[in-house]
Amino acid sequence: CHRENILKTAKALVEDTKLLVSGAASSQDKLAQAAQSSANTITQLAEVVKLGAASLGSDDPETQVVLINAIKDVAKALSDLIGATKGAASKPADDPSMYQLKGAAKVMVTNVTSLLKTVKAVEDEATRGTRALEATIEYIKQELTVFQSSEVPEKTSSPEESIRMTKGITMATAKAVAAGNSCRQEDVIATANLSRKAVADMLTACKQASYHPDVSEEVRERALRFGTECTLGYLELLEHVLLV
Repeated sequence: CHRENILKTAKALVEDTKLLVSGAASSQDKLAQAAQSSANTITQLAEVVKLGAASLGSDDPETQVVLINAIKDVAKALSDLIGATKGAASKPADDPSMYQLKGAAKVMVTNVTSLLKTVKAVEDEATRGTRALEATIEYIKQELTVFQSSEVPEKTSSPEESIRMTKGITMATAKAVAAGNSCRQEDVIATANLSRKAVADMLTACKQASYHPDVSEEVRERALRFGTECTLGYLELLEHVLLV
């Protein structure tokens, strides 16, 4: 029942996505309607996913987290899409903002598809860990794209904060190696959830520290390069765990 409701609502959200993209080239009223419709649909989708997560029972919190993370990714992608739609409204077809809009729509559909795959995998205990890991790898790749963009962070932090956040990577790496050795689905799911947070926190702290007022252009470039290399190395580790 939960799966059917999630599937039906997710399909409605994909239709809303199409309306948002086409709305950028039409009137403000149509754009506002599409934004309102998608906001209502994402609220419904969040509710049915939460019900689905609750139906798993409290003895499987890690899988509940996987489901909640999947809907959070969709919500974030929708927020970015609405922002991109506003930026592209009434612009010509060859304007750079139109390419950003198409990119945001693609990420949106990718994340909805990822959610549906996750919902399906939850019903099959033998594939839960694999699916959770695949979703985490996709999430980290999206976070890395944001990290590598020219967008300046809203706030800066100290280099010490960036160093502190690398400890999470060390812990997650140990967990990933252990999961690769045990091959137990619950260990793989826990690794997926921990990895997701550790890498996202590291990337955020690294970018904020690299834009600290006391940091030179050269040091900033090095910090951003090492943040990228660390993430790519971690992704490679997760790919190996997935292979195992």
